[in-house]
Amino acid sequence: MIPMTCRQIADVVGGRAVHGEEGAPTVTAAAFVDSRLTQRGGLFVALTGTRVDGHDYVEAAFDAGAAAVLSARDTGRPGVVVEDPVVALGRLAHHCLEQLPDVRVVALTGSQGKTSCKDLLAQVLAAGTTWGSTVATFGSFNNELGLPLTVLRADTSTQFLVLEMGARHVGDLRASCEVATPDVSLVLNVGKAHIGEFGSQERIAQAKGELVEALSEDGIAVLNADDPLVRAMASRTRAQVRTFGTGDADVRLGDVRVDELGRPSFTLRAGREQADVSLRLVGEHHASNAAAATAVALALGLRLDQVAAALGNATATSRGRMEVRERTDGVTVIDDAYNANPDSMRAALKALAAVGSGRPAARTVAVLGEMRELGDTAQAEHDAVGRLAVRLDIDQLVVVGEPARPVHLGACLEGSWGGESVFVPSADAALDWLRDHLAPGDVVLFKASNVVQLSRLAEQVMAL
Repeated sequence: MIPMTCRQIADVVGGRAVHGEEGAPTVTAAAFVDSRLTQRGGLFVALTGTRVDGHDYVEAAFDAGAAAVLSARDTGRPGVVVEDPVVALGRLAHHCLEQLPDVRVVALTGSQGKTSCKDLLAQVLAAGTTWGSTVATFGSFNNELGLPLTVLRADTSTQFLVLEMGARHVGDLRASCEVATPDVSLVLNVGKAHIGEFGSQERIAQAKGELVEALSEDGIAVLNADDPLVRAMASRTRAQVRTFGTGDADVRLGDVRVDELGRPSFTLRAGREQADVSLRLVGEHHASNAAAATAVALALGLRLDQVAAALGNATATSRGRMEVRERTDGVTVIDDAYNANPDSMRAALKALAAVGSGRPAARTVAVLGEMRELGDTAQAEHDAVGRLAVRLDIDQLVVVGEPARPVHLGACLEGSWGGESVFVPSADAALDWLRDHLAPGDVVLFKASNVVQLSRLAEQVMAL
């Protein structure tokens, strides 16, 4: 964050500076909302939630080094009082970004793969910076709170700002782009995530396309040529359009294959140039993410050989996304349980099958829970996941929780028998089953929407 006094912050956000001399103190570090993660010299944003009131933690934040507080009421500490701290935070982020004209802003969205692609792109751009650093969204912190907090981590040393943007309603991305107007907008895909909220894929496409509508004529839209709903967004922008995909695209992905550990290798072609890439990430779907990241990086001036080298060194940096660990007894745990939708569930199961095919002696186990926000399609989509697990020859399916029961039923109807698919009512029951049945060499995938908390179950299984 650029240094600002409380008086300056108050003028920007329409608030009232309190308990400072001539607007002092000066905020010199990023904004934060968790007093346990205090930024020394930073701005503590006191949020009022359903269970926790940030105003109760102001003293802890100052004891740990906060310079000021942005709050909805006077806390007796130096800061700025506003009507709505979240709205004020967005205004502050927009103002600070306007003071950094040399920062190139990359915004990306999609129904699935956003975080993995963002992590790849951030590592590629960090390797290709010529004078500054790269700042990127932490994890999937991509909403009206996470976005401005990420923007406020940028300062005069920042060259690239990579912003993951999520949407649950039409208009959400338009609002995000008013906080941070992108120079490059990347749309990965239009799937079925949150279809229960949107109502149809066409409505999802309408919402995702707001990201390219926000570009000026000097901007660049990077679109997935393999997705018809994304490809059609070219007509919604004044900006230059670049594409990635397996067919006719500016960055062409080909020769995709996976090794015995499920890691993809492939060829990228851009114009007359070609590069071979081998990723350290598990899952064939990461090849498409890499092609998308490549298209953005080339648009920002990096060379294809630079990009290929950076992709080959990239690692998984966000928790719960195809995160692979191995127990001392040889059980491999794949935690992909940060979130789930039909497309990402299929990708995860295919990755598990690929790992299993490379280890003939290994048994593949998929621990699956509910996919949230699928509306009227929920039963059919869960049923289809169970059937796919059988068709992929996953050795064992463990279905967790009543909302996910159609996964188990789908597997049984597809041909699972003799206990190859079991249903358990809770994560605790799943832990008991896994404790009794896992054997050395097994490869276990955990996948569900975040609310099911299968990542916690993965941690418990690692500790067995």
